[in-house]
Amino acid sequence: MGLPGFEPGSIAPEATSLDQASRKPLLEGLYPHLQVYSKPNQYALTTRINTLSKLVPLNVPMIVERAIYNLNVSNNYKNKLFEAYQVYCNAHGLAYQKPKKLPISRYVIHVPTENKIDRIIACCGWTYSVVFSLSKYGLRPDELGKLTLRDFDSSNNKLTVPTSKLGNQRTLTLKPQIADMLKTYINRRGLANPNSKLFASTRKIKAAWAKYRKCAYQKFNDPELLKIRLYDLRHWYGTNMYLETHDIFYVSYLLGHRQLANTLIYIHLSKAFENYDGNYTCKIAKTLDEASQLIEAGFEYVTEMDNVKLFKKRK
Repeated sequence: MGLPGFEPGSIAPEATSLDQASRKPLLEGLYPHLQVYSKPNQYALTTRINTLSKLVPLNVPMIVERAIYNLNVSNNYKNKLFEAYQVYCNAHGLAYQKPKKLPISRYVIHVPTENKIDRIIACCGWTYSVVFSLSKYGLRPDELGKLTLRDFDSSNNKLTVPTSKLGNQRTLTLKPQIADMLKTYINRRGLANPNSKLFASTRKIKAAWAKYRKCAYQKFNDPELLKIRLYDLRHWYGTNMYLETHDIFYVSYLLGHRQLANTLIYIHLSKAFENYDGNYTCKIAKTLDEASQLIEAGFEYVTEMDNVKLFKKRK
């Protein structure tokens, strides 16, 4: 049951008595408890705490908990509010233990094809063509925003990806074409300080993806393009790498997962992705040089017929 006079979806009656002075010490002592979170998550937590402060007094855990339960929002958002309030209580010495997570409906992951991803990238300007080409290596949006010049070994085409979501750091080998794009980008920008950020903030990168995704939809008249999230490029990469290697431990490393359970989802995704119609491009090679070029371009050897070798690559 909710509080008297506080029905689900309504604003707590105490909210009308709150003023700016009562919220002034809101974030005092909070920041040391936020250091284990990424910058975007720190911002999200403080925003949710501020939201709760406008509804109820934060120094009474029972009132706050009931207020969250009675809000007319999704269980997923309620869980996030409980987590934010737990951080607040820890920072202010309030005795509180957040409840068990409420059940949520899992987001259905749709793995896009490379052809659709490339259609969006083709509509980008030069800078974001580089950014989103790197996204195809499984980088989270937050990781893109953290990259510095120090993370790129231009002599070996290696990119060291900083940790995000408390995950593991990993080093990726870029294809020559992508590495050359990144080198050209760095030269054009005149970046010389090893600590220089390569790209814009995570928020701007996400906004750019939404912008160019809409441009691609208008150009190709394909509504499916509007469904592709920037994070789906990471799902595409993980799924494709599992299909190519069938090595779940290697895929786990490439994605920077700390727990193998997070990587196991790509086994299920690959089974569905494998059955897509028109999913491959086929090429033939008559000479060793042609075969080498196809392999460098990411093609996989299938079989040999009529004295030519057949290769395939996922679209």
